[in-house]
Order: sequence, then structure tokens, then C-alpha cells
Amino acid sequence: MQLFLMRHGDAGFNAQSDRDRTLTDVGRHHTVLMSNWLARSVTDFDLVLVSPYLRAQQTWQELSQHFPEPRKWLVADDLVPSGDPANVAALVVAYAELYKADKVLVIAHMPLLGYLVSELVAGVEPPLFATSGITLIDKHAEQASIVWQHAPHSIS
Repeated sequence: MQLFLMRHGDAGFNAQSDRDRTLTDVGRHHTVLMSNWLARSVTDFDLVLVSPYLRAQQTWQELSQHFPEPRKWLVADDLVPSGDPANVAALVVAYAELYKADKVLVIAHMPLLGYLVSELVAGVEPPLFATSGITLIDKHAEQASIVWQHAPHSIS
């Protein structure tokens, strides 16, 4: 399985709650940059899992314009900043197996994404994710490794 972990785009702070924060113009722009870059090497996703937070939903809306409709996409309530990495790792693997997905995109938040990498890839310290940043993990059975990690500043 190829697991693409993406942090939402840059979001403003002018909102009633953390859940309701929206993408800034820079966040939208960086998400489009990353989408265009990713579309050069990835043709489609079998499964997309998205955080229920508005900024993650908006990130998926931007990204989805650059890819065909995935076989399945859904909102996963566990994909929040304070989500439990072990539970989320199990959830992602279970959904991938259920939908027989080889290419999975997860759009979520820090610090969850960093801890999720550590949960999936043995011996790796939690990496930082820039906003709109993406990490590719190659996972086969119990073996997983980081293939690459990129952000808007590293692709231009």
C-alpha cells in the first residue's frame, strides 16, 4: 500500500472554534501547488480519508479537482489533531483492507500526522509536517518505510 499523509493547507485563526478554521489564500495556493506536483506521479487514489475539520475538508476540495473521483472517500472522526496515533493507524489499515485500497490518501493535522508516521514506521521519530505537506509511506504487511516527504517550499 502507498499511504500518502497530508497536512491541511494554511488556515486562519478567525473562527469560533479550532474545528471551524478555514484555509487562507496562501493555504489554497499551496494546496494547489502540491496537488499539481503530486498529480505528475500519482494518477488516482483508491481511498481518501479526511478529517472532519473544515480546513481539512477544504484541502480535500482543492486536491480533488486534480484527481479522478476515488473509489471511496470518507470523513473519519478520529483524524483530529488530538487523535490517538495507534487507533488511527489501525483505522487506516482496516479501511484500506476493507476497500482493497493500494493508494490511500489521509488528510489530517499535526501533531497526529507526525505521531502516525512513528506508529507506522518502526524507529522513526515523529517528523514535522508543513501545511500542505505530504509524506509517502510504502507499507507491505508489517514493513513500512518513508519514501519521501515534501512541502510547498521543497517542490518549487
